[in-house]
Amino acid sequence: MYIDQVPNFSLRQLSYLVTAARLGTISAAAAELHVSSSAISDSITALEHEMGAQLCIRKKAHGLVLTAAGKQVAARATSLINEANELERDLKTSDGELAGPITIGCYPTLAPMILPVLLAEFGEQHPRVSLEIVETTQDKLAGKLESGEIDVAFVYETLIPGTPNHAQLFAQPAHVILAADDPFASREMVRLEDLVERDMILLDSPPSSQHTLSMFTARGLQPKIRHRTTSYEVVRTLVGRGLGYGVLVQRLNNTSSYEGYPLVVKEIEPAVEPVAVEVIWPASRAISNRTHTLIEFATNFYTTNQRGITPLASIPKKAKRAESPK
Repeated sequence: MYIDQVPNFSLRQLSYLVTAARLGTISAAAAELHVSSSAISDSITALEHEMGAQLCIRKKAHGLVLTAAGKQVAARATSLINEANELERDLKTSDGELAGPITIGCYPTLAPMILPVLLAEFGEQHPRVSLEIVETTQDKLAGKLESGEIDVAFVYETLIPGTPNHAQLFAQPAHVILAADDPFASREMVRLEDLVERDMILLDSPPSSQHTLSMFTARGLQPKIRHRTTSYEVVRTLVGRGLGYGVLVQRLNNTSSYEGYPLVVKEIEPAVEPVAVEVIWPASRAISNRTHTLIEFATNFYTTNQRGITPLASIPKKAKRAESPK
């Protein structure tokens, strides 16, 4: 393969710039990389000279902010550094065994279903792969895939900023949870119209809240919200104490709240459209072999081994991606 010209800068210089930009100060980058602050400062200055552009603005006390050119260089440098690291790993694992880290983003209420299988079963199959978990709401995933902070994520079907690659795993409709002694507990199904005047415990975590409220809005209803919480278990606990009802998508085998109060699950009548769970990964950059293998594992496992989950073929085509769940 012909190389047009050897660049006059090094991966080390690029890594110093990227690290300083990520941490915000040269001193913090020096501490993380175990080099002197002057070494990083001189390296960035030399890189700017070779690039013929100012890449950052250095503030007092070693603060650092990237310029527009610096942001462009840092973004491409991150890809180059990741590719170099992948090359090194591949050379060190010539036996074909996967090795290295995968950072997984996961919506919190999906974590109990998704993460144990990945950590246990995928981890057992690929012991040299290190799985790092980031639990976060979907609104905070914006940019993390494309920047490389997260390699792959498990989320509810929704409009994630950008255009990530995605594959559907399974789908479930929302349901109502009630205390076991609730007046509606003996009903086979419940209508949103019958709940609207009662107290609701709202899972207030995007996109869960938007999805729940959209179901009421679609029927011209306005629910009476008594408490808001970002915790799935808090919703179940407050409902178990009889403080209101909840509307959730995630279904657990545990029929009791955190405190041990019994709960009952009721389907919504008329039926609401199920919401798909997806695995997503960046479209703008190549993914590693180990990330590709994890995506294949998850797709195969969750489309064939989950009980009580709506088959993908039965998901209505008219389902709106913007209206997602818990």
